[in-house]
Amino acid sequence: MFDIIRSEDRGSADHGWLKAKHTFSFADYQNPERVRFGKLRVINEDRIAPGKGFATHPHRDMEIVTYIISGAIEHKDSMGNGTVITAGEVQRMTAGTGVLHSEHNHSSDEELHLLQIWIFPEENNLEPGYEQTLFSREEKLNKLRLIGSRDGRDGSITIHQDVDLYASVLEQGHDVVLGDVEDRRIFVQVVSGDVIVNDAELVAGDGAQIRGAPAIRVTASTDAEILLFNLS
Repeated sequence: MFDIIRSEDRGSADHGWLKAKHTFSFADYQNPERVRFGKLRVINEDRIAPGKGFATHPHRDMEIVTYIISGAIEHKDSMGNGTVITAGEVQRMTAGTGVLHSEHNHSSDEELHLLQIWIFPEENNLEPGYEQTLFSREEKLNKLRLIGSRDGRDGSITIHQDVDLYASVLEQGHDVVLGDVEDRRIFVQVVSGDVIVNDAELVAGDGAQIRGAPAIRVTASTDAEILLFNLS
């Protein structure tokens, strides 16, 4: 299985202050063929206007990962966290038994660009938790940098699910390879640039759902950035 979700085929929403693209069914975008990929439930690409954002709202029983592409987000939650997350940083919030939070563009003049990712946890009613880590460009340059995992190894954030989440910043002509994945679900999200995933050409905003491939090779046709999910 190699299923490409083209950027232009994603769901979209334009609220003026928020311009969003939805890989999977979300809010008013409902597509029965695009509900989830294994335990991966949401990949939303959001662009938030300066000073705008989401008022306090609830979540529960979800692992929520925020990947900042550019700009900075101001986060507050009912666990007592009040932080600013900048480009290159990754945030994990375990909603568990229930949490309230708000998110706003921290800048008064710069657009915020991010990916928000929801992953079903291994079990419900977990204790709510929070984590925030910076992964520098150099750590991700022309390699797969583990940024999220079940056991938090190698300095990655802890995600309460059988998933390894990688990020890579690729210079044109460089590639990365992840092997021994034939029995796993792989999702590749192109953050920026153009890449070739195995033999398929993908551009910024595209995603690929892959099953049954013994290995995944991502080659940069231009300078590019990707996320790669290795899921049970």
